[in-house]
Order: sequence, then C-alpha cells, then structure tokens
Amino acid sequence: MRKLNQFHFSLFLAVFGLLFSCSQNKQAENLVVNQESSPPKVSIAEIEEGIKAFIADQTEKNDGFFPVKDENHDMKMKLVRVHTEYLSNLGPKSHFACVDLVDESGDVYDVDFFMEGEPGGMDVTSTTVHKLNGKPFYSWKQNKEDKTWFKLPLEQSNNALLGVVEGRDEFEFYYTAQLPQLDGPAKIWIPLAESDPFQEVSVLEVSLPKGAKKIKDGNYGNTLYYMEVGPENSGEEISITYSVKRKEKGPYDAPAPEKSLYLASTKLMPTGGRFEEIAKEEIGDKINDSHLIQARVLYDYVIDNMKYAKVGDYGKGDSNYACDSKTGNCTEFHSLFISLARSVGIPARFAIGASIPSDRNEGGIDGYHCWAEFYADGKWWPVDISEGNKYAALATYYFGRHPANRIELSRGRDLKLTPGPQAGPINFLAYPYLEIEGKEVKVSSKFSFQRKIKA
Repeated sequence: MRKLNQFHFSLFLAVFGLLFSCSQNKQAENLVVNQESSPPKVSIAEIEEGIKAFIADQTEKNDGFFPVKDENHDMKMKLVRVHTEYLSNLGPKSHFACVDLVDESGDVYDVDFFMEGEPGGMDVTSTTVHKLNGKPFYSWKQNKEDKTWFKLPLEQSNNALLGVVEGRDEFEFYYTAQLPQLDGPAKIWIPLAESDPFQEVSVLEVSLPKGAKKIKDGNYGNTLYYMEVGPENSGEEISITYSVKRKEKGPYDAPAPEKSLYLASTKLMPTGGRFEEIAKEEIGDKINDSHLIQARVLYDYVIDNMKYAKVGDYGKGDSNYACDSKTGNCTEFHSLFISLARSVGIPARFAIGASIPSDRNEGGIDGYHCWAEFYADGKWWPVDISEGNKYAALATYYFGRHPANRIELSRGRDLKLTPGPQAGPINFLAYPYLEIEGKEVKVSSKFSFQRKIKA
C-alpha cells in the first residue's frame, strides 16, 4: 500500500482519537464480534437511525460539522452516507455500522462504528477508520470455527480479504428496484445479464410490470427489458434473481475489434485533443512499442494521478471531469483510461455490473462496479484500475485480470436502443433507466447475493 503523506497520517490518527474518545469502553487490539447471538434483534433500520442520530448530535453541537482536530489542523467533516448494506446486528444490544465522512478538502473517510444499547438510546462504544479515499488500513477476517470476526493488518491479508476470489465463484445475485410514484406514463429499461465464456447465468425468478419485453442494442449485443408503465405501477417492485457461475478472467484470444466502436469518441469519453497529448507524453519513447506496453503506461498513469473519491460530480464516467478533478469512482477511472488508450490507437471498451464481496457469503452489495478491457497482441486484456488504485499490492494483478466474484450486466457506452429514450442514447446501464417526460428519473435500487460455494 502506498504511504500516506504526513498530513493524512496525522489526520487519520486524529479521526481515530476523536471517535474512540466517544467510548467509555476501550476496544481490544483485535476486536472480536460474535454473530451468533440470540433474539430479540434490533432492525437494520433502527441501527441506521442510531448511527445517524449520533452523527447528527455531534454535528449539531459543532456548528453543522462533525469535528476532527489535531495539533496542526481543525477539520470539519460531514456525513456522506451510511452503508446500509453493511449494517449488522451482532447481538441483542450490539450493532455495527459503516459510514462515509468527507472533510472540507474532499477526502472521504470510511469509518466503522460499534454500538450498544436499545433503539433510541444507542451508545457508540468503539470506532476505527477503515479507509481513506477507498484505500483500506486493515481488512476483516472471519474465524471459521466460531464465526466471529477480527481485524487483520493488510500485510497479513491474502487476496481473498482484499476483494479477490481467484479461480471460480458461484452465487445467486438479487437485483431489485422499486418504481416511484408515477403521475403519468413512463418508460423503463433494465439490463439483463447473460452468459458468456466467463459467466454462466440463469434467471431463476423475475417479477416485472405487465407487458415487459426484451430488446437488444445493435452495437454491443446487450439484452434489456423494456416496459411502459403508468400510475397503476406506482411503488411496484421489480426483481430478478440470477444463478451465476463465474470464472476468473485473464487475457483471451479474439479477432481484431471493430475500430468504429472501440476507437471512437462517445459523449462522455472523448478522444484526441488533450487526451492524445497526455497519452503521448506519458508513453514518450515507448511510442513505437507494442500496445501492451503502452497500455501499461496509461494504466499506471491513471492509478498514480487519480484519487478514488465519491464527491463532486462523480459517477457519470466523464473523462473530462476525471482529467480536471483527478477524482471519481470506477466510472471516471475507466473512462479516463479508455479516452487515453483510444486516442493513441489502442482499442478499449467499458463494462459494468457488480462486484461480489469476497470476505462474506451473503448480504448487500455496495452498488454497481465497472471495469475495462483493451486489445493488444490479438487478445482482450481485462483491467480494473480503481481497484488497483485502492490496493497497491494488487495493481499488478488487476492489469490483465478480473476476479471470479463479479457479474457483468451490460457492456458499452452510449447505448442506442429501439425503442429508446427521448433524451438519446443511455450513457451506461446497471441500474434501471426510468424516463418521464423525456427526463431520467432515479429509481431506488439494491443488489444483494448469496454465495453457493464458500469463498
């Protein structure tokens, strides 16, 4: 893992110290959490309410900010979100929550909270800062015998604890969404995962509004469900249950790709201009070397210059935004790489789906995840640059590998569909795309899973 600069290290210690001082019960060096406690259990909603109440109380007492102080800095932080997919009931009066807090500079801290007490009266008993801008300070490992969990330093963590399942994985994947209140006609598009040489997908169960039909996009071969809905569908739940057998992806032979697709600009992934200038400057005297060598240079450039941060106008896969802000989530990382690669003649493509947790065998998933591939030496080479950025120890692994624990939902950008949205091609598709009166409307969506073989 790359070393933190002195400011971030001191701030990390300050966050840890401030939050830990909220407790009268000190945490042991290796915190052990027992998952086999008896009911009655507090609901997940009550745990979320408890942690939000704690942060809100501290924020109200400190002029609208959650305070962090050390000898040289007076930091002010705000709640970004509670990771509802990680909220856990550890016993009748013992609970776990994970939240994101952002400081004024835009750095995002992932903080683990442990709480005890009844609903409405929970006390935070211990806390630790788990990640800074997506980079972890430790991992969690489960004891196979008594099912308890304990912290493990990163240097003692294997690839499975850093998000990677090698070889094969098998799981059920649950895709759910709920339509909002509809006052008139609307249209909705949902990706349908399909089998390919690396994933075997079967649909076990599907619940969709009446009249749903399958359509395909002509460029990338995606299959989608298309539906026309109205007020009678307000609040209706959409769900698809998949059975997935997935194998680890490495470089694989393929015929030369279609240049009109994989060297072209898209609306948010332009080519040429400054992207060509940056790519050529970075490649330097390797300009006459193979595309494989050049792609590695661009991969390293994105890792070294981007910061994983879910702040600002992130999540659109906008290469210009990534280039300007040097921040974003997986969409910005891979869009910037694709714009750079295509600008110097390296075919590259985008895909999106979900990453299945490697450190547990069931539960919620923290939203979508995306990745990329580039073409060189007669093969498509998988890359996952945002994960390589988070885990420096895996940067080499993610150049040419995608782990088995993921599902691909769709491929490509600027998806052209018939029938398609009035607003034009869809940027990319993981969550449902709902259009009302020509405008996209967000749909509440959740992913979860159940592993069929133990990771």
